[in-house]
Amino acid sequence: MASVLSLLSFFHIISSSKAQNPPSPGYNPSSEFNPISFDQGFRNLWGPKHQSLDQGSLTIWLDSSSGSGFKSLHPYRSGYFSTAVKLHPGYTAGVITSFYLSNNEDHPGNHDEIDIEFLGTTPGKPYTLQTNVYIRGSGDGNIIGREMKFHLWFDPTQDFHNYAILWDPSEIIFFVDDVPIRRYPRKSDATFPVRPMWVYGSIWDASSWATEDGKYKADYKYQPFIGRYKNFILNGCTSDGPTSCRSPSVSPSGTSGLSGQQSSTMAWVQSNYLVYDYCHDPKRDHTLTPEC
Repeated sequence: MASVLSLLSFFHIISSSKAQNPPSPGYNPSSEFNPISFDQGFRNLWGPKHQSLDQGSLTIWLDSSSGSGFKSLHPYRSGYFSTAVKLHPGYTAGVITSFYLSNNEDHPGNHDEIDIEFLGTTPGKPYTLQTNVYIRGSGDGNIIGREMKFHLWFDPTQDFHNYAILWDPSEIIFFVDDVPIRRYPRKSDATFPVRPMWVYGSIWDASSWATEDGKYKADYKYQPFIGRYKNFILNGCTSDGPTSCRSPSVSPSGTSGLSGQQSSTMAWVQSNYLVYDYCHDPKRDHTLTPEC
């Protein structure tokens, strides 16, 4: 299996040198929702002196004194959550820029989480977008991640691009510029997050693991490291909202799931830009991830 993974990584490197845009998914769910301003949906959570708002764009930054994070005003039990992000160029090893859902503050040591994380990099190497799902993570260091990592078909430091999470009772779908890149279906109650979560964003130092498993650390001679966010979408069911509330659809039919064209596009992305899949990691104990 390891030799197969090495061969796949080799072909991925070759194909990535000739970056291609994905085929059209045929539908743009983000166009169905109206963006809100930062203040309409979020507040600063930490590092207030490392956060600024300017004409609808939020800037947060990390330096040797602090990073910064923000949090939604309400918790949600399902929904479509999106933002446009522009990443810092150059040396960003050890730095995580993120947009995610979590209930860690409500359930410390036993939380759920759905992550979009940009893993910092070194010059000449592409950013890695890591998606992850935690279910009732334990506080004993044995949190079970379900990571799938991707390279992108564009340079995320050159412009803003939209990143989104759909979380509904039957599935989680991750999107980049309306292109679905990962679908995580609900196969059992034990492997799917169902408790309410808040929406967060942050920039912080994760030198111990973020870049090539911690090989490269944050280097503050390159500070500040900056993350820019805009076009926030929070279209979901708040935890105190009516029980009749339902998550929005991301398919052209208006039903749950993806269309055939969206599914084909997702398969193409995973064939060309997926660089790690926890289900295919021979070093993992897959009795802990029965959905694999």
